[in-house]
Amino acid sequence: MTGIFDTHAHYADSAFDEDREQVLEELPRKGVKLVMLAGSSLEDSAANVELAKRYGYIYAAAGVHPESVDETPADYIDRLKSLIASHPKVKAVGEIGLDYHYENYDREKQIRFFREQLALAAELDMPVIVHSRNAAEDTVDILKEFRPRGVVHCFSGSAETAKEILKTGMYIGFTGVLTFKNAKKALKALAEVPMDRLLMETDCPYMAPEPLRGRRSDSSMIEFTAAKAAEVKGIPVQELIDITCRNGMTMYGIE
Repeated sequence: MTGIFDTHAHYADSAFDEDREQVLEELPRKGVKLVMLAGSSLEDSAANVELAKRYGYIYAAAGVHPESVDETPADYIDRLKSLIASHPKVKAVGEIGLDYHYENYDREKQIRFFREQLALAAELDMPVIVHSRNAAEDTVDILKEFRPRGVVHCFSGSAETAKEILKTGMYIGFTGVLTFKNAKKALKALAEVPMDRLLMETDCPYMAPEPLRGRRSDSSMIEFTAAKAAEVKGIPVQELIDITCRNGMTMYGIE
């Protein structure tokens, strides 16, 4: 496969500390055309920007993940603004959103951070990368209120939730979850997503697709996820990769 756009990756993650340079130098030779790095904290977002400066095919997003809200300083919006303004390859605010998966989460604080970062994206006229886990109703309600440009990434929800997200104008991104044996719900949702609203991603180093599940993921593995998506859509794999690459470039404003 060629022309792969991994629209959501985490190469600043410690899982790549031992061989990050080698991995990133090899990806273009494995068919990877573009990568978007999603930020999970201020520090992670800053590291993303540095990687985007070093590698021509890599772009960055800056944001605070819902799991990072408790350790984020009060002036984080100003610091995100500075990061976003620091380089033209910062193309989105994210990843932001809601995660009610773990016990003792602070729902109100997560919602406040989500709203504040959506407002920042609106102010800067930038797309957003939205994380939503066990929080579909609140996520959809807030997206309907703000109507941002962007993507709900790593989607594994219901077809009904996918339809509601699409009504807001958002794209939907799918990971290697599509290849898992228990992926029936995600596959039904995929069937509802029009080709012009579909994105492919790894969420690496997580979510390695079958038959590589359990390994550290990287952007070249999208071909397995794309093969499953192409099967559902009834088109050749390369065509699906080409379409989703164009979709990602359009959404992120990459020429």
